Amino acid sequence: MKFTTVVPIKEAKRRITYDDRILSLGSCFAVNMSEKFKAFQFQNTVNPFGILFHPLAIERLLHYAVEGYEFTAQDVFEHNEVWSCLMAHSDLNELEEEDIVTKLNVKLFDLQVALKDASHLVLTFGTAWVYEHIETQEVVANCHKLPQHLFRKRLLSYTELLDSYHRIVKLVQTINPTIHIIFSISPVRHIKDGVVENQRSKSLLIAALHQLLEEVNNDNLSYFPAYEVLMDELRDYRFYTADLLHPNSIAIDYIWERFVETNISVEMYPIMKKVDEVQKGLAHRPFNPTATQHMVFLDTLIEKIDFLLEKYPFMNFR
Repeated sequence: MKFTTVVPIKEAKRRITYDDRILSLGSCFAVNMSEKFKAFQFQNTVNPFGILFHPLAIERLLHYAVEGYEFTAQDVFEHNEVWSCLMAHSDLNELEEEDIVTKLNVKLFDLQVALKDASHLVLTFGTAWVYEHIETQEVVANCHKLPQHLFRKRLLSYTELLDSYHRIVKLVQTINPTIHIIFSISPVRHIKDGVVENQRSKSLLIAALHQLLEEVNNDNLSYFPAYEVLMDELRDYRFYTADLLHPNSIAIDYIWERFVETNISVEMYPIMKKVDEVQKGLAHRPFNPTATQHMVFLDTLIEKIDFLLEKYPFMNFR
């Protein structure tokens, strides 16, 4: 008997290896996945500008990276003695104007380098609901707790999403023609927008994204159904955190397993297994650190680390 509906996932034609470099951009689920990449010691860069929830925010920063934009004092503002930028997450906030402008330009350079060097780009979109800054009429990435009357909330249309997806692909391929882009929709539910409103948002994101994939029909574009796996295979609140909105560690582990099965090279599995053994070994806290048995365990652990570092010097087990 089957107790779950298994979501079929197409195997990627260009699977990830330890020699590849990965850039992850998007919602908090992009951070969840990047933490897995980090735990298994893949070369991964995640969200230089912090969490970005909707396609237009990602598109804007990709445009900045491609055209060589330079942030200035006109791009930042002060509110409650904190300097912020409407195009970036609050992670980049600073107490001084000069510091945030410098940080924004450093992060933009990091994004440019990561885009040029990446073999794979993982894009995770969270919502189609956006906020427009009324004064500038620009869609922002983050409102930074500014007064609500300064913004207009609206739902991006199907056409706006599809056009943005096309521009994102074109921008990325302009700076890196051979990069493989893995699209995904975040399984995190944005209930603050409303239950029905969240479903409208996700359906628009998914429908427009599959339209893009049909229109472009490129082997360097693929879709990973993270949203569908949580909704259909893990259709139970025991797979959510206490807020009943975010996937918990069990769900993230399972979605990661499905990703590994379909997007990471089989030849990497033995290395991943050894990395996992090292990580667990480093986390181990012995009852008696001076015991002979523990000394043998440490010698074995050091041998594994030396083996991995000899093959992949970029790994870091500190």
